[in-house]
Amino acid sequence: MAKTITQKVVFKNTTPKAVYDLYMNPKKHSMISGSPVTISSKAGSKFSSHGGYIFGEHIHSVKDKLIVQSWRAMGWDKSDVNSTFIVTLEPKGKDVVLQMVHANVPDKAIAGVAKGWDDHYWKPWKQHLAGKAINRPKM
Repeated sequence: MAKTITQKVVFKNTTPKAVYDLYMNPKKHSMISGSPVTISSKAGSKFSSHGGYIFGEHIHSVKDKLIVQSWRAMGWDKSDVNSTFIVTLEPKGKDVVLQMVHANVPDKAIAGVAKGWDDHYWKPWKQHLAGKAINRPKM
């Protein structure tokens, strides 16, 4: 069985471009995650992060607005289907609202993946965007 994670995050005093680049720019993504990242906005390109623990294929993006990926983690069973990861970015005054849907996450991984987005992405992004040191949890 698989489940869907939905999360809404508000990033203060920033732009959709700044938030989009934290994920889609490999140097910025690596700097935030503390590990090598391979990523491209080209449809059909492969991506990986966290030392290859997370990997998949980039399906579609609209610069500074939308990211869609086929996504999975190393610990998932071979019988688990790839999940679908979708992020939309919307400016709201001086802030950016990120809406995330992560569908088809295996039941056994749902809690870890949901917490992982917050611990390894949203919190470090907020720290970085506020000009603070990034406090990374261990993988």
